[in-house]
Amino acid sequence: MVKIVIIGGGPTGLGAALRLTDLGVTDWELYDCSPQIGGLSRSFVDDAGFTWDIGGHVIFSHYSYFDDAMNFAISEWFEHQRESWVRTHGVWVPYPFQNNIHRLPEVQRVAALEGLLDVYKETYSSKPANFEEYFSRQFGKGICDIFMRPYNFKVWAVPPALMSCEWVGERVATVDVKRVCRNLITGQDDLGWGPNATFRFPARGGTGAIWASLAARLPASNIHTGSQYEISSVNLESKTIALANGSTVAFDCLISTMPFDDLLRRCHGATVDQARWTGVADQMVFSGTHVIGIGIRGAPPAHLKSMCWMYFPDSNSPFYRATVFSNYSKFNAPEGCWSLMLEVSESVHKPVASHADLVEACIAGCLASALLTPTDEIVSRWHKYLAKGYPTPFVGRNTLLDEIQPLLMKHGVMSRGRFGGWKYEVANQDHSMMQGVEAVDFALHGTPERTYFHPNEVNATKNTSLRLSLTR
Repeated sequence: MVKIVIIGGGPTGLGAALRLTDLGVTDWELYDCSPQIGGLSRSFVDDAGFTWDIGGHVIFSHYSYFDDAMNFAISEWFEHQRESWVRTHGVWVPYPFQNNIHRLPEVQRVAALEGLLDVYKETYSSKPANFEEYFSRQFGKGICDIFMRPYNFKVWAVPPALMSCEWVGERVATVDVKRVCRNLITGQDDLGWGPNATFRFPARGGTGAIWASLAARLPASNIHTGSQYEISSVNLESKTIALANGSTVAFDCLISTMPFDDLLRRCHGATVDQARWTGVADQMVFSGTHVIGIGIRGAPPAHLKSMCWMYFPDSNSPFYRATVFSNYSKFNAPEGCWSLMLEVSESVHKPVASHADLVEACIAGCLASALLTPTDEIVSRWHKYLAKGYPTPFVGRNTLLDEIQPLLMKHGVMSRGRFGGWKYEVANQDHSMMQGVEAVDFALHGTPERTYFHPNEVNATKNTSLRLSLTR
């Protein structure tokens, strides 16, 4: 029997543990250096009783197995119709932005349409070299100046010209010029695009409740959490990991969900070119994420009562996205209150001047963006910083992954998950959990991994080949 060791208790690690338990395998261990399970999908309750996620997570799925796992973990859900908007130039524009340019002020509306028409009949003999070139060809100068360029810099904290476009897939709506013109003439709003047009959310406990509940249904003796279980090193020759508590654990297969760059710096052995692996680690690009929670007494204003999340390309706010988090579940806020959750990115290209002043800067941004008014009573301020929030799909990323991932796999190490695999295009919760499931199937049966290696195929169709055999 293959001894499988799992590093990390987020969706990928728990997906692997779930699959092992589902198959009746008992010889596995999971280690997470955090005291709380869930990884980047954890939730927190502040001193005022507000529940906060680490960002605007929602549940939608490309997999039947994932759907079954969610129902196995949580029985009470709220179902939502997505309603997302862009706030720019003092107006609200439904997303997808290009389908709703009729909402823009006249000057911006004309610029957006002229830019679309300029690129409408253009043809290109080569693929775009980077993300900047991709969206410039798609949307034209007007929309790029108003929305695409400033928003994407705010969210990624990396100039779009440094990003690749392999990751785009279904994450960026393409342009249907006839549809844009029809909406422009009729003034019709067009809100229904995207894979998450409908989504669900746990009634209680935030997103973290899913993963805590799932972990509670797995063998407790196989799951180890706390700082003493931080991974100090990985010996690829002896196939062992060293823990912070001084113990050593052997593995036949190691499913690692720690960030890919951190893993490379911890690996050693006769076959490891330490200088090269460190050099690759140093080239991996990422951004940090600040999540700011604002709890407000009363009820949300009428224009926010049905909104889910909103995008903010303008410079009058530090955040790129806001979520009316109390709209997801009434239990996310104490009775008689509502909540806003804001996200701010940070990197060497886009530093945050003062972490200590960021919450107040975000409140000022809310006032400038029609999210709050001066008379609103703020009863809670919450701030969580993640040094690694987004794995950037940078130009050259795939070349580095294609070089090192096979070398790791030769030694039984599978680096998977949001940061373990460093593929943002398959970094949603469903993708991440299924990377863990498929890693187990590969380790035990040699079944090819579909999600990590073929992300475009995953997004094109539901995977119905895996069925959960556990029962609640």
